[in-house]
Amino acid sequence: MTETAPVAVLGGGSFGTVIANMVAEKGVETRLWMRNAEAAEKINADRENVRYVPGYALSENLHATSDLEAALEGVEIVFVSVPSSAVRGLMQRVSPLLKPGQMLISTTKGIEAGSFSLMSEILAVEVPQARVGVLSGPNLAKEVARRELTGTVIASEDEELRDRIQALLHSPYFRVYASSDTYGVELGGTLKNIYAIAAGLSAAFGMGENTKSMLMTRSLAEMSRFAVSMGANPLTFLGLAGVGDLIVTCMSPLSRNYRVGYALGEGKTLAEAVEALGEVAEGVNTLKLVREKAAEKDVYMPLVDGLYQVVFEGAPISEVARRMMMNEQPSDVEFVLPRD
Repeated sequence: MTETAPVAVLGGGSFGTVIANMVAEKGVETRLWMRNAEAAEKINADRENVRYVPGYALSENLHATSDLEAALEGVEIVFVSVPSSAVRGLMQRVSPLLKPGQMLISTTKGIEAGSFSLMSEILAVEVPQARVGVLSGPNLAKEVARRELTGTVIASEDEELRDRIQALLHSPYFRVYASSDTYGVELGGTLKNIYAIAAGLSAAFGMGENTKSMLMTRSLAEMSRFAVSMGANPLTFLGLAGVGDLIVTCMSPLSRNYRVGYALGEGKTLAEAVEALGEVAEGVNTLKLVREKAAEKDVYMPLVDGLYQVVFEGAPISEVARRMMMNEQPSDVEFVLPRD
């Protein structure tokens, strides 16, 4: 299938730029919306987003703009790639500019503070006339830019939307799988940021392969346990948006969350770790929000509790690890062997 209508991508960061360029390279007119007019002009002049994806040549079919109305004129598909804290405000601006039936695809991984809303929920509330989907998976933007083989998941209850996005993004190096479990896919992409901090901590401590393996598999158990309490399908976490995204985030020093955890493991305070990074990693905020929600819903999440004590209360890592090893031992795979 060939797209004839232009496509818009809202957000000129690394992933937004890469998604926009993949679409543009297929011969589709693509508008990359950015807040900063000067940055947009520079991208159009240089054919490169030097700040976020240096060395990545941009297609002539990609046009950057700071004019939101111009970016959305005549489009049928809109990708939303701005930080989670900016999504609701932007959608309130977008809503009057979209007609019924247009498609909004979130690539943002995060939870809104206060409401505990996922990005798809914000899109559905603020732009009720739109058809909503979520794109998530183990997708480090710089690797996609290098055309390394990558898989992702488009999740939506709308079958036509899934088909359209699969056709639009599929390429010899980028494979798009489909899911109808929007919350599961979205929670997988969000929750794994928490456990990337724990992975960074364990790496800084020089923990062995047995420890890393236990950490990742118990992280997966916690993620799926929490997601099921929110209405997701646990089997979603066996796929790219679950275990796939968890692996790449917990094993990559490129991950901001991993780097925060590593800095904490070296003895830095949270403030020092964030200052060294230059921005707050999404997992730091998500850790707070998920711990509160887990307590409210009575979901057993010992890794989240222990990590919270280390990150926010300054508890000694060795003591927290010792207490966690003394905790209740649940069944290995809970959705196979039910717990009482």
